[in-house]
This record gives sequence, structure tokens and C-alpha cells, in this order.
Amino acid sequence: MLSKLFLKTPLAWRQLLKERTRLLVAVAGITFADMLIFIQMGFESALFDAAVKPHRSLQADLVLINPQFQTLFSVKNFSRERLYQALGYDGVQSINSVYIGTGQWRNPETRLERAILVWGIDPAKSAFTIPEIQQNLDPIKQLNQVLFDQAGRPEYGAVGDIFQKTGKFDTELNNKNVRVKGIFSSGASFAADGNVVTSDSTFLQIFPERQPDRIEVGLITLKPEANPEIVRSQLAAGLPNDVNVLTPEQFAQIEKDYWANGTGIGFIFGLGVGVGFIVGIVIVYQILYSDVSEHLPEYATLKAMGYSDRYLLGVLLQEALLLAILGFIPAFVLSFGLYQLTYTATMLPIFMKVDRAINVFILTVIMCSVSGAIAMRKLRAADPADIF
Repeated sequence: MLSKLFLKTPLAWRQLLKERTRLLVAVAGITFADMLIFIQMGFESALFDAAVKPHRSLQADLVLINPQFQTLFSVKNFSRERLYQALGYDGVQSINSVYIGTGQWRNPETRLERAILVWGIDPAKSAFTIPEIQQNLDPIKQLNQVLFDQAGRPEYGAVGDIFQKTGKFDTELNNKNVRVKGIFSSGASFAADGNVVTSDSTFLQIFPERQPDRIEVGLITLKPEANPEIVRSQLAAGLPNDVNVLTPEQFAQIEKDYWANGTGIGFIFGLGVGVGFIVGIVIVYQILYSDVSEHLPEYATLKAMGYSDRYLLGVLLQEALLLAILGFIPAFVLSFGLYQLTYTATMLPIFMKVDRAINVFILTVIMCSVSGAIAMRKLRAADPADIF
């Protein structure tokens, strides 16, 4: 019935249009609140996606890691023997290993060093699903040859541009001379501002203190007919408890949980979303409260004519819904543009996602509906006998 009355007499819409300046202020306020929510959600998602992108790029059906592993920033190793033991289980087709360490990359132009994540792999086997790495395994079979992540921070130097022009880039990694023989794109994350992939032999030269039989990640490829969960359960039950057997997604989830719950990052972004939500409620409430206060005699007249509080609440909720839609549209467009700008400037994987847009719109509707419900208290005080 309320929708029919709204179509016959668009009271809510006409009241909003009567004070166009107030309407613009309200829409601007909701847009600001929505953009704050979009930005907080976008940065949180982008940072988490960047943090787990290397995990999800590993070419494996199952992963072996040290049980104390929490983040690539401070990775723990384990004995390679566990990986060979896994090869004896039914369903396991092949194994591979990965070394991980944090090295110091020297920018040859500025001579400044910056921490970078170094991945040591067997160049005879593909450890990553990234095409640029798979296509450039042969060049890194020679010592002191590396593949460089061109999506990392620019402080490492113009590696990508120089390599594409000259076909090489020479620098130092942990005070050892290395040459870039290929580039790929992965991106910066919480753990590191960039990545380097090299052979296991070069890795052990860059990190001479490392023991060859101690690895950071074990990669297990299963036979096509094998059930990953069944094999994972068998390995978890049969292998010693100094290793964990996980799927690549479970491996990535450990990293994500560390940054979301083990640090203040998750709380900070959640707080930002909450602040945006509260700001929106306050702005919409002020607009609706002012509208009710200025039109109190008219509302009292409607009540005297027999219109119930329920109908008048419907009018307020219609105003709130209209404000939610009018504020969400520009917030969506502006946030989309800010995402693109941020990606260009930082290479963070920050993109507009359908589920995020839906969630923000739902939050906007709730935000405006709550404001309308609170403003209804003033409307219920409209007594025709007192006003007239």
C-alpha cells in the first residue's frame, strides 16, 4: 500500500526536491561516507590479495610447510626429507621444493639497498603458475641469473624498462653480482616490496649460511585421479608433526590470517568502515530531522486527516532510500576512479568487486533506514492539538 501511495503522491521525493541545497549537502555527505567505506574495504582486500598472491601462484596440489609458519616475512624451514617421504604415498605424482629468503637488492643508480623477497626454485621444474616465470626457467639455470618482479616498488630501479631495452640488468643482491634475465609481474605485499626468482644453486650462493637440506615450502603434485583431501589426510597422519600438509589456498589463508588477526591491520580497516557508517547515519539523520522539524505542521495535518504513524514512517524511509541511492551512485563512480588511480600509482591489486559494491549499497540502505527510524521519534511527537 505504501508503494501505491508513493506512486500516486511522491511526497518523499517532493520534500527532498523542495530544499535542493539541503539535498545536495545530504547526497555529498552520503557520498563521502560511502567513499570512506569503499576505500577502507578496497585497501584491505587489495593488501590481503597482494600478500597471498605468491601462495596462490605456486604450482602444486598440496603444500608442506613448517607448523610455525605465519608469514613470508619471517618464514620457517624444515627438512627436505619430509618431501621425499611424501613421494612414497599413493596418489603423489611428483615433488618440488622452494627456498625463501629476504635479501638486500641494490639500486645501481642510487646505490641504495632495499629488502626484497628471494625465491629459490629448481629451474628444471616449474614451481609457479606465472607464465613469465615458466617461460624463463632456462636462463636462470646459469649461476647468478635472476628473474625480477617488475610490479614491485620503483625504488629497486627502472629494471623493467632497462631490461626491455637492453635485454639485461646488472646489480647486486646480498653483495653478490647478479644479472636479470627475465621479468614477471607479481607485485608488492606486506611481506616484501618486490620479488626475485632464481635457481636453487644461485639462492644458496646468495645466502651462504643456508643449509641445502632445509627448505621453506614443499610442493606436491598429485596424480590426476587422486583425491586431494584424502591424500592430504593420509600425509598429515603419516608424516611427523614437524610439517603441516595444506592446500595452496589453506597456505594462503595462514598468511592472510596473520595480517588480519595477528597485527592491527584488520582492526584499523574495520574501524574505518565503522567510522564511515556512523558518519553516514549522523548526516542522514540531521537532514531527515531538519525536514521533519520544518514540516511538522504538515505532518500533524496528515495525522489529523487519519494518516497513521506507520504511513509517515514509510515516507521517511522512502526519503532515506532515495538519499541512499543518490549518494551511492557518485560514491561508486568516484571510488572506481580512485581504485584505478591507486593501482597505477602503487600496483596494488585494488579493483571494484561486485560483492563489495553490493555490500556497500546494503550498508548505505541500512545506514539511511536507521537514520529515518531515529528521526521518526520527532515525527511521533507531532500532535495536531498542540500545533493547532
